[in-house]
Amino acid sequence: MTLNESAMSFLNNLFNDPNYQQIEPRKPEDINDPDVIISPDTRRDKRIPQGQSRTKKWPVLDAHGTPELDLATWKFEVDGLVEKPQAWSLDEFMQLPAVKVYADFHCVTRWSRLDNIWGGVPARAIANLAGVKPEAKFVVAAAYDYGWTTNVPIEYFLKEDSLFAWSHDGQPIPPEHGGPVRLIIPQLYAWKSAKWVKGVRFLESDQAGFWEEGGYHMRGNPWVGGDGERFRGSQ
Repeated sequence: MTLNESAMSFLNNLFNDPNYQQIEPRKPEDINDPDVIISPDTRRDKRIPQGQSRTKKWPVLDAHGTPELDLATWKFEVDGLVEKPQAWSLDEFMQLPAVKVYADFHCVTRWSRLDNIWGGVPARAIANLAGVKPEAKFVVAAAYDYGWTTNVPIEYFLKEDSLFAWSHDGQPIPPEHGGPVRLIIPQLYAWKSAKWVKGVRFLESDQAGFWEEGGYHMRGNPWVGGDGERFRGSQ
C-alpha cells in the first residue's frame, strides 16, 4: 500500500466512524426539542475551557480496559446515607422515568467533545427514590471496572443535567464507552462520569476514588482557575 493509499484508508475509516462529528457543533438554541435539558455550560460564549481543544472523535480512555459484563445479572445499588436503599436489575433500571440532556464533555487529558445528547435516568431522581438524608454531602460512584470509584460533591450530582445514561446521540452506549449505563456529570471533568457504573453511596465526608488517590482533584471543575481543577494542587 502506498503512502497516499494509506492516508485515504485512514480518512475513509475516520469518516465512516459513526461517532465522528462531520459538522460544526450545534448551539443550544438549535435544539428544537423542548423536552431536552440544556446543560448550562453549553450556553457559554466560549464552550471550551482553557487548556482544552475540541475533538471531533469520541476517544476511548479508561483505567483497566473494558470489563466483561453479564447483563442478565447486572445490578445497580444505592446505599449509604439514605432512608430507602435501592437495587435494580438492568431491565428495572431502564423502566425508570428518563430524560435527555444536551451537554459538552470535557476530558482532563485536554480534549473536549461538544454537542452530545445523553438519554437516561436523572441523578436527582435516583436520590429522591432513595430518600437521601440531609447529612449526605458527597457521592461515591462505583463501577464494574475492577473496583474503580470516583467521588462527586452532592450539589453536582443533583444538577438538572446530571444523569445515569444508557444512550448517546440516540444509540445505546457501546461497552468501550461505558455501556450499558454510565454516570454523566457534564459540569465536571469526564473522569467523574463513571463508566460501567454499578451503584452510588451517599456519604457525609469526602472519599477519594481511583484517580483522586493518584493525585487528581477532589472536585474536578474544568472552569475554575486558569487551567481547571485537574490535580490536587489546582485552585
